[in-house]
Amino acid sequence: MDYLRAFLCGGVLCAVGQVLIDRTRLTPARILTGCVVAGVALTAIGLYDPLVEWGGAGATVPLPGFGRVLAHGVEEAVAEQGWLGVLTGGLRAASGGISAAIVGALLAAALFRPGDKR
Repeated sequence: MDYLRAFLCGGVLCAVGQVLIDRTRLTPARILTGCVVAGVALTAIGLYDPLVEWGGAGATVPLPGFGRVLAHGVEEAVAEQGWLGVLTGGLRAASGGISAAIVGALLAAALFRPGDKR
């Protein structure tokens, strides 16, 4: 049942993103940024954590889940360091995911030789 809930939750989040791409004139970059900001905002008002409890990885893997990680990192760092934590907490909490994305992109670029579509 956990797999079904994760699939449904992640599918709905991704479907919302796809509808925004198909039906609006927003650029993909604005939609991606909006998803991260929505994750931060929903975490701040307490609505995203119950979704994570229900949907598991289906809620933590998409972009709003990245916003949730940033929000929780800032919250913890502010509790420990005060207002300096606003600047450092989010990046410290998300550094593993950011590093994995950078290393993965470097490996893909080295293996597949990206170039123009000409």
